[in-house]
Amino acid sequence: MGLLIAAYASLAAWLWLTLAQGMFWRTDVRLPPRTAPARWPSVAVVVPARDEAEVLPRSLPSLLAQDYPGEAGIVLVDDGSTDGTAALALRLAAEQPGLPLTVLTPSDPPPGWTGKLWALRHGIGHVTGVGAQAPAYLLLTDADIAHEPDSLRELVAAATSADLDLVSQMARLRVASVWERLVVPAFVYFFAQLYPFRRINRPAARTAAAAGGCVLLRTEAAVRAGIPDSIRQAVIDDVALARAVRRSGGRIWLGLAERVDSVRPYPALADLWRMVSRSAYAQLRHRPLLLAGTVAGLALVYLVPPAAFLAGLAGGRPAVTAAGGLAWLLMAGTYLPMLRYYRQPAALAPLLPVTALLYLLMTVDSAVQHYRGRGAAWKGRTYARPSDA
Repeated sequence: MGLLIAAYASLAAWLWLTLAQGMFWRTDVRLPPRTAPARWPSVAVVVPARDEAEVLPRSLPSLLAQDYPGEAGIVLVDDGSTDGTAALALRLAAEQPGLPLTVLTPSDPPPGWTGKLWALRHGIGHVTGVGAQAPAYLLLTDADIAHEPDSLRELVAAATSADLDLVSQMARLRVASVWERLVVPAFVYFFAQLYPFRRINRPAARTAAAAGGCVLLRTEAAVRAGIPDSIRQAVIDDVALARAVRRSGGRIWLGLAERVDSVRPYPALADLWRMVSRSAYAQLRHRPLLLAGTVAGLALVYLVPPAAFLAGLAGGRPAVTAAGGLAWLLMAGTYLPMLRYYRQPAALAPLLPVTALLYLLMTVDSAVQHYRGRGAAWKGRTYARPSDA
């Protein structure tokens, strides 16, 4: 009886997710309709970078080569790198004519600041400070993100056409290794399930999120929302940024990218594990009850369907088999559009419960590392929860 109840509960959850969770599974949310503005506004591209010498040769040249009709420049903020990131950036700019590049090297972040947001503070302050002609927009983009030559132009056209204060695209992540193929599309699928893009893009919506790798932000909106000072402790800074902009009255938009790609490799499971576990418990606000609820929810939604289907078949229980099988079918069916977006075979869709189990274990490990004093760690830094900072 218990398995039958669990199977029906999981099926009910999947019916609700499929029909009532903002159509999160659709992947057609791309840049909104846009036309070129009569006068192209000025833009400053701010790139926080810490030990990015491996990926910079594939990302920075794409920014230098932006075909933008207005005034634009790049500020790369070297956040305490030890691998020659700053020198490499200057060399790449010297080898490839394009947008002007400025490299800043601020001090280490003080207590209460994450490294990335401290770097953004210096980059934004450099282009908006006393004596500077503040740009109309800021493009905040990570050092591992490569842009097609028209990326900046299309982002600005979208923002000006729809009068948006924030336009963010979730970059297409790399899917080359076996583990990347198994884990990466699901990462974006789970994110969209938590933050349905269509819901975020409604002007009156309460839900807010952005993808930190590519955020075009109106400078006036950044000032009004106190960015980045108002979110200086945020480990999941992209969601915090979008919430701050929305709270201050700004209009935001989030969608999938077509011509913006991450070039950072995650060849082994350990690399992907670190990517997820470093911030998973922070997403749950370091609350044990939220962790317990998340683990239970993941098990009910993703693990019960295949377990019920297989147990029902083995035990000759058609009601359990049908409920588990239908829930599993809905799960796989809603995952197919994301697999197509990532150009992956449909055969991976039924394996989503395996990936969900990995994410469950990563989330638990994130909590374990937090209580061992190693939570929210990234490139040699460990961040306390905001209340402890």
